[in-house]
Amino acid sequence: MTAMVVIPTYNERDNIGRLIPEILKQDAGIRLLVVDDNSPDGTGGLIDSMAAVDSRIHVLHRSGKLGLGSAYREGFSYALEQGVDYIVEMDADFSHDPTTLPLFFQLMAQYDVVIGSRYLNGVSVVNWPIRRLILSYCASVYTRLITGLDLHDCTSGFKCFRRSVLESLDLQAIRSDGYSFQIEMNYRCMERGFRLGEAPIIFIDRHAGSSKMSKRIVREAIFMVWKLKLGSLLRRVTGSGRGNR
Repeated sequence: MTAMVVIPTYNERDNIGRLIPEILKQDAGIRLLVVDDNSPDGTGGLIDSMAAVDSRIHVLHRSGKLGLGSAYREGFSYALEQGVDYIVEMDADFSHDPTTLPLFFQLMAQYDVVIGSRYLNGVSVVNWPIRRLILSYCASVYTRLITGLDLHDCTSGFKCFRRSVLESLDLQAIRSDGYSFQIEMNYRCMERGFRLGEAPIIFIDRHAGSSKMSKRIVREAIFMVWKLKLGSLLRRVTGSGRGNR
């Protein structure tokens, strides 16, 4: 088994230096890619110094803050070029527990995509304001109702893909960001008939830094689910839909 964990960063120096060793020690087959958006706090330089002494660590430097969706698109493309079996996406701030990774890899024997779910066994979120918790939970319920995604947590940013899944997608055509990116990726995988499963996780709020959530990201997610559903219906009517894998 080989896997590459893709982590977008912007001002995550306080977290990433401690997180990387925790990820790499989970399995000898794990490699790690940091996609840094020219962080003013020197995150990119820190990763460069770590990569210089550990060949399992990779880094992509970008010119500025270009968005989460584009960071994952570039990171996924890079990971596919490395020939790994699985590609994982996760946050840099310890909200996603690295010790969950072995469970992800075990579940890949049954699924093509495994999603770390905060809502699989009730609500497993620590240190979130109640307003944000309600927003996140309702976003998943709303997404399920409109799109038909059979997932408890439709907006989770902690997940593992089989390489064949990402190879089947036109990554450059997925232009959404934030919550919307997670929703669209799940929906595109479902459309192609891939098996989506969930693993229970405990989501712990940031150890350092500040949340990157914005009203724009929320609005984009609200409209994205209708765009996906109506686009799917239109393709069925016109017969232009792409078949399963």
